[in-house]
Amino acid sequence: MNLIYGEHDNELLQAHAHVWNHILNFINSMSLKCAIQLGIPDIINKHGKPMTLNELVTALPIHPTKSQCIYRLMRILLHSGFFSLKIIGQEEAYVLTRASQLLVEDNPLSVKPFLLAVLDPILTTPWHHLSTWFQNDDPTPFATAHGMTCWDYAGHEPKLNHLFNEAMASDARLAASVVIRKCKDVFEGLNTLVDVGGGTGTMAKAVAKEFPQLECTVYDLTHVVADLKGDSNLKYVGGDMFEAIPPADALLLKSILHDWNDEECVKILKKCKDAITSNGKVGKMIIIDMIRDNKKGDDEPIETQLFFDMLMMVLVTGKERDEKEWAKLFQEAGFSDYKITPILGLRSLIQVYP
Repeated sequence: MNLIYGEHDNELLQAHAHVWNHILNFINSMSLKCAIQLGIPDIINKHGKPMTLNELVTALPIHPTKSQCIYRLMRILLHSGFFSLKIIGQEEAYVLTRASQLLVEDNPLSVKPFLLAVLDPILTTPWHHLSTWFQNDDPTPFATAHGMTCWDYAGHEPKLNHLFNEAMASDARLAASVVIRKCKDVFEGLNTLVDVGGGTGTMAKAVAKEFPQLECTVYDLTHVVADLKGDSNLKYVGGDMFEAIPPADALLLKSILHDWNDEECVKILKKCKDAITSNGKVGKMIIIDMIRDNKKGDDEPIETQLFFDMLMMVLVTGKERDEKEWAKLFQEAGFSDYKITPILGLRSLIQVYP
């Protein structure tokens, strides 16, 4: 096929642009990270009205010789939908969009910690080892890059532990607000709840506050919960979910199982079943996780699911699952039934019963 001359010229040029855009796609992420580190969303937000380029440059902590480059940074972020322009008098001025509002520091639903974690060199370096990993027997590209698992690294490196906990806490604030508002009935009738892998307890704190009669326990690795203090109906317990899980009427697992492969998930789920069926009780599991959609539809959510699936493969041993894959895990672990409630956009709340 002649792809250089003749009737295929336009196809070739379009393909060339497509390849270039994917090669250079990291520029979107790194430009956004730069804007966050410079505090641009916060500066515009605190300005309280549309902000001109000159006003923004004056407010930024940058060297005078870099002033003319801010326009170029803002231009690509405008194109990406993180800012928009309004005409004020004779000048253009920047305003936040819905997306950049999610990156403002004091927004309780800010995803800034997630951005700073995922784009930190600790977590971006493994991507450079992906092809090498495919040719060796390391568990993950993270292990290929750093010589240990992500979990072991976090246990020894305070920076990664902090980044991870902050990212999970920011996401838990969104999940908690939606779940408590839309699914209060999920927690009705419960006396005890254990948040398995609950990190610093953001999700459990919100549940404990909303349901003061409910005794909540945050259960995570010892180095995660060691210095954390509980409250009247909230406590922290250190341990390993692969070894045992404290008994309770219900277990909450938010964004936990997608971190692990099928075999590891079945081990966790069996420990969960033991915990909710001890002392003759029959409790339930409350899972908040992604259910991968195999149907064609809106391209952006599908791409997000594919991104997260690759993220799980590179950093840990997990993956994103469709409903059939989830059902298979529940069956292999000895559970009899489950109920899916799609309430968190790409993620769902899954109640699982013994």
